[in-house]
Amino acid sequence: MPSFDETKQEEKLAELRGEEAESLAKILSEKYNVPYIDLATVSIESDALRNVDEETARRALIAPFQITGKELHVATATPEKDETTRALEELRRGGFTLHLYLASKRGLERVWERYQEVARATATEAGVLDVSSEQVDAFTKRIKALSDVVAAIEEVLAGGEKYETTRVLEMLVAGALATEASDIHVEPEEKNVTVRYRLDGVLQELTALNEKVYTLLLSRIKLISGLKLNVKNDAQNGRFTIKIKDADVEVRTSTVPGAYGESVVLRILNPKTIAVPFEELGMEQELRTIVETEMRKPNGMILNTGPTGSGKTTTLYAILRKINAPGIKIITIEDPIEYHLPGITQTQVDPDAGYTFIQGMRSGLRQDPDVIMVGEIRDNDTADTAIHAALTGHLVLSTLHTNNAAGTIPRLIDLGVNPSLIGSALSVALAQRLLRRLCAACKKEDAPTAEERALIAAALPLLVQRDPSLDGTRVWRAGSCAECNNTGYKGRIGIFEAIRMDAKIEELARTNPSEREIKKAARSQGLLFMREDGILKVLRGVTSFDELRRVIDLSAEDAA
Repeated sequence: MPSFDETKQEEKLAELRGEEAESLAKILSEKYNVPYIDLATVSIESDALRNVDEETARRALIAPFQITGKELHVATATPEKDETTRALEELRRGGFTLHLYLASKRGLERVWERYQEVARATATEAGVLDVSSEQVDAFTKRIKALSDVVAAIEEVLAGGEKYETTRVLEMLVAGALATEASDIHVEPEEKNVTVRYRLDGVLQELTALNEKVYTLLLSRIKLISGLKLNVKNDAQNGRFTIKIKDADVEVRTSTVPGAYGESVVLRILNPKTIAVPFEELGMEQELRTIVETEMRKPNGMILNTGPTGSGKTTTLYAILRKINAPGIKIITIEDPIEYHLPGITQTQVDPDAGYTFIQGMRSGLRQDPDVIMVGEIRDNDTADTAIHAALTGHLVLSTLHTNNAAGTIPRLIDLGVNPSLIGSALSVALAQRLLRRLCAACKKEDAPTAEERALIAAALPLLVQRDPSLDGTRVWRAGSCAECNNTGYKGRIGIFEAIRMDAKIEELARTNPSEREIKKAARSQGLLFMREDGILKVLRGVTSFDELRRVIDLSAEDAA
């Protein structure tokens, strides 16, 4: 005879009633043309609840659940009830822009239950994640490795706190700051949600979250980033600020729809990580002297090339800080402004408002600048304007997306620049990549392999001119220790190459040359190519051949 479990039956009935309530809410949302929301899947903000007292909320059947500035997100079960209409109108008169949703009565009850916690909740400024300096300092001292971040997050989740979502986000951000991670990736998969940090340019898995925590975390991130909560099938971009002591750290948010939910990336724009002195970028002394000479001139153009994430912006900012002085007017046009530099006029492109790179260049030149920095040259108009600015008494700094320094001239010609003007305007073309530094605590000395010996032998004649102590008989490999989170690497350094605009290159530029022709002509300048600069840093124990292979193609032959 089958058994009858009354408790399970009640649970099943409650589940069915809940599903019916949400189904009815969906039907009503279509009737009233108000977007439906399941309040069980979003985080409830105490700051939103403070704007409507509990008695009014229950009487008017409304539930304020999230707020950004003066934009208040409110759910209701019946938009046409007189009490509801009056309550919403009162909020509008109070200066709020309302985002109205239709929810089930069951969902509203979930929000109303939170009123008892309003008294002990801490208010947060809209668009700002207020991580107390004491908390971050304490957390930073606790963190010695990624495992410490994981332990802290698991501790919060195990505590079952009502504010666990905010606490998890705080831990993720504080952990990223403590470990100097540049990005936080939150990626939903079939069975769980993976969280990864990008450390020194490489993603490292941190932890996994369950779907409930992910859903609440996503809502919290969207809220403080100014993104639309009910948009799930389109990519969105936003930003928020972390206030720590006297510093503001910008966080850029990006969401994209995926097979199992929205993937989120938080880019941490920590001013400390961009403040690399010019002398510590990784340029060899010979190249550093050349660049310093060119950046002190009153006119000309310095172009820095490389893929996204190769450190181009860091290098340009280091140059700007180096030349910045009270007697110099510097203007930048960026997309977006990643870091704020004191004493420099920085502007951000806004295509929707008609402020593009070319418009920024034209407007900036009317401001009588000595130096103008353009985030990127992408089109003919911007390229032409930049070239003419460099020819008419301005120092122009910018970036191009090419693979190497030799690709700069063909790229400018492809953009429609008159080849005869390039030689007069362009001072020096740089190219760079970022390599991870070997961890000083665990790196291991080793003999080079046969392949590595061949690479060293080809580069050594040039390298010993710069460092006579090099003999090419030893290299270093990555180890593993707690200091470097068992990666073998800690920190990054640039490898560079450059081509100066001398008479030979200027003459060649007029003939629409190929990269190979330019590279061959530039060999006589005696500067290191990127591969040679990388091998030099390998022989000095700064990095490893494995890391150099990861970043550049060592099989490609340099033109001699």
